[in-house]
Amino acid sequence: MRVLIIKTSSMGDIIHTLPALTDATHALPSITFDWIVEENFAEIPRWHARVNKVIPIALRRWRKKIFSKQTLNEWKKFLTQLRMEEYDLVIDAQGLLKSAFIMRFSKGIRCGLDKHSAREWFAALLYQRSYSVDKKQHAVTRIRHLFSQALGYPLPTTTPSYGVDRKRFYDEKNTENYLVFLHGTTWETKHWPEEYWIQLAHLVNKEGLLIKLPWGNTQERERAARIAAACPNVQVLPKLDLAGMANVLAGAKSIVAVDTGLGHLAAALDVPTVSLYGPTNPILTGAIGKSQAHLSSKLPCSPCMSRTCALQQNLSPLNPPCFAGILPSDIWSLLNINKNN
Repeated sequence: MRVLIIKTSSMGDIIHTLPALTDATHALPSITFDWIVEENFAEIPRWHARVNKVIPIALRRWRKKIFSKQTLNEWKKFLTQLRMEEYDLVIDAQGLLKSAFIMRFSKGIRCGLDKHSAREWFAALLYQRSYSVDKKQHAVTRIRHLFSQALGYPLPTTTPSYGVDRKRFYDEKNTENYLVFLHGTTWETKHWPEEYWIQLAHLVNKEGLLIKLPWGNTQERERAARIAAACPNVQVLPKLDLAGMANVLAGAKSIVAVDTGLGHLAAALDVPTVSLYGPTNPILTGAIGKSQAHLSSKLPCSPCMSRTCALQQNLSPLNPPCFAGILPSDIWSLLNINKNN
C-alpha cells in the first residue's frame, strides 16, 4: 500500500506526525509513505524508515514572490514530481486550506479531518473521505487517530514511537557529560526569563556538567553569549542544521526546553527533557514520549495562547510574568530525577 502524506510545517507538527507512521507500519507491514513537506524541514521525514520519498515544497518562500518567474517554474516542477506517482490514499495531516489545495493535484483518494475536526473547516470540503477526531486530544493522538481511521486499524494505546533511531545521531566516542538548554523560540511570551537560565546554569555547574547552547538567529546568539559570559560551564554552539542539532541533542544527558520545535525533536530522540510552558498548553501540544516532563505556569490566565502578554508588566519583575512561578530549582530537581533514571 502506498500513501502520500501532506504535512508541510512546522517542525513540531511534522514530528507529531511520525508516531502515526510507526502505528501504520505495525498494522500494515507492507505500507510505504511519500511526504510533502516544506523544504527547510525535508530532512525530518527521511529519518523514519518507512518514508520512501520526500517531496519538498517551498510555500513560505514562494509567497514572498508569488508571481515571479522562478516561483512559477518551481511550482511547475513540484507539480510534475507530484503527478508522477499514484497513491492508494492521500492523507492531509494538516487540516488547512493550503494543504487541502495541494492535495487536489495528487493522484489518490483524498482523506482528512472532517469539518468539525480540521483546523480550517472548509479544508474538509476538498476531501473524498473525512474523519472525526476530538480537538481536545493531544496533537500526536489526533494524528494517530486520523491515520487509524483512514487506514482501517484500531487506534493504538501505546506510548508514541517516533521511529527515529537515536543511535543514528549519537556518537559513542563522545564522552562529554552535558546538558542542552533550548532557550530560543518564536513567541516572546514563550521565553523563559534569561536570569533564570543563568541561575540554572550555576546549579548545573556545581555538578561539574557542561551546558551547550544552540541558536538560530542573532537575538538567540546574543542571549546565549550573555548566559555563557555569566557562567564558566556554558558553551555557545556554532549555527547548526537539523542533522547537526540532532547529533547534539542525541548525546545530551538531559535537555531543558521552552516550547519549541527542537523540544519535540528531543522527545523523538528519547532524550530526557524538561519542557516549560507559559502561554501554551502542553495537554494539546506538549513534547510527548519517554522521559518527558512538563512544567506549566500557575497563573489563572495561562494558557492564553497569545503571542503578546495582556498583563501589565509591573505585576511581576519578570517578563513574561507567567513564568515567575517556574523556578530554576524546580527544573533542577526534575533534572536530578532524570539523571538517576
